[in-house]
Amino acid sequence: MAMVTERSAAADVDKLYEYGERLNEAQDKSQHLSDYEGIISAVNGESVKAKQLAAQLIPRFFKHFPNLYTKATTALFDLLEEDELPIRIQAIRGLPLLCKDTPEYVSKIVDVLGQLLTSEETVERDAVHKALMTLLRQDAKASLTALFRHIEQGVENIREKVIGFMKDKVIPMKAELLKPQAEMERHVTDLVKKSLQDVTGDEFKLFMDFLNSFSIFGDKAPPERVQELIEIIEGQADLHAQFNVSDIDHINRLISCTFMAVPYFMRGASSSNFLNYFNKQIIPVFDKFPEDRKLDLLKTLAGSSAYASAHDSRQLLPSIVDLLKKYMPRRKTEETNFNYVECLLYTFHHLAHKTPNSTNSLCGYKIVTGQPSDRLGEDFSENYKDFMERLSSIEELVKVAMKKLNQGMAEQDKLMSSAKTEEAKASVKKEKQKTTTSLRICNNILTMTQPLHSKSPSFIGDNKITLSGNEQPKRLPASAGGKRSAASANVANTNTIATKKGRGAGGTQNQLVSRALESLSRGGRNNGRGRGWGGRGRGRGYR
Repeated sequence: MAMVTERSAAADVDKLYEYGERLNEAQDKSQHLSDYEGIISAVNGESVKAKQLAAQLIPRFFKHFPNLYTKATTALFDLLEEDELPIRIQAIRGLPLLCKDTPEYVSKIVDVLGQLLTSEETVERDAVHKALMTLLRQDAKASLTALFRHIEQGVENIREKVIGFMKDKVIPMKAELLKPQAEMERHVTDLVKKSLQDVTGDEFKLFMDFLNSFSIFGDKAPPERVQELIEIIEGQADLHAQFNVSDIDHINRLISCTFMAVPYFMRGASSSNFLNYFNKQIIPVFDKFPEDRKLDLLKTLAGSSAYASAHDSRQLLPSIVDLLKKYMPRRKTEETNFNYVECLLYTFHHLAHKTPNSTNSLCGYKIVTGQPSDRLGEDFSENYKDFMERLSSIEELVKVAMKKLNQGMAEQDKLMSSAKTEEAKASVKKEKQKTTTSLRICNNILTMTQPLHSKSPSFIGDNKITLSGNEQPKRLPASAGGKRSAASANVANTNTIATKKGRGAGGTQNQLVSRALESLSRGGRNNGRGRGWGGRGRGRGYR
């Protein structure tokens, strides 16, 4: 029986060679319809070798038989489901050849290849990658449209594999693939926009870095182009949604998106929507936020405040002053959170710099601009007295904390000298870093409170102050290729900006600095966001 099967298989292969030879030699191949039909029929046989050979021959003569396009394509697709790996590999290699003279098939073939990215066989996956790259080079527009359709439609495993392929293969080759450049960059931008309804934080950042590398969003781009990127980020932050303080996913997205937006504010994009959302939706419920998110929220608000318009500053200042009063106690005995105070003072200075006379009614200052909003004829002396008492109180608390921190630093220097093991040295070094950050917070606070004691103070509206533990995002470089920018890396690692509660290394030597650190960072823990902002309801099915 085995002998008969082998003979049958050999006969099938011989027949295919005959079909192929006749087709090769024929001047008018369309006259040999039966030969091509015979090749297609071999797909339904039992011989592995015959199926492999059919997978080679079907694409070779495909263009000559338009009436058999559907039948031939279906036959090749059937081979993709064979158990034998060599058959599948040969079929995959043949798929791009179908499109060589029939470009209208590119989209359909890329769609199928996108599904094959889920293969667990390395050799098969490599063949799929090569096939996709061949089609991308042939017709990038149709190919990318088909790939992004998988991302948009969201079958979980396929979607993730397609995004991985985009990250590893497509984005690094964008200079070669996206031609003509401006036209293709616009096309991909539109595709990305449609695919962002359901992404994780890491995925969103990948796509935003991709768009940011485009020449159409470069330094010479008109303001409306930069604003287009901000609008994409605003959409991801759900700024049009009613805020629910129990929605941790939304909180995380809001924080990440605001950090991501700051470099675009630097390029002239409007921060109004973000600041208005903070003013109307976030600050009123700030007390209800999870403790591990409060500091990040204040950091993002501070980073955005430098780019507020005068109108937005005027709207937001009352809320910021209210929060400042909450965290700058009138009595020196009250505990406070210096991290919060630093952020709020930074925000206050930048907003007040844009609209100084707004502080007359809020803080009792007497700043003359000649506008009716100066309100110089009204008595705000109680507001001034209250604000000055709070400034003096916070300064006293800071000075006491700094004294303890400096004592702790001296103790840590002794501990470092006497440390015997690398583990002990690392522990002391970690505590010294916390102390250094805490001292920086204190210095920043004093730098920002001192100018505020005058009846007509000056407000810091430049980059002289850098918030502790958080270098301000740099302007995004235009056309930066596929590499992550320094600003983007800072955005991606916002989990490093919140100071954790400091508890000494275990010995009595660190008690002073431990107490100081606890007062500085109370409520400032961070739970990290390494996995993005969580899944967002995928699994909608495909086809």
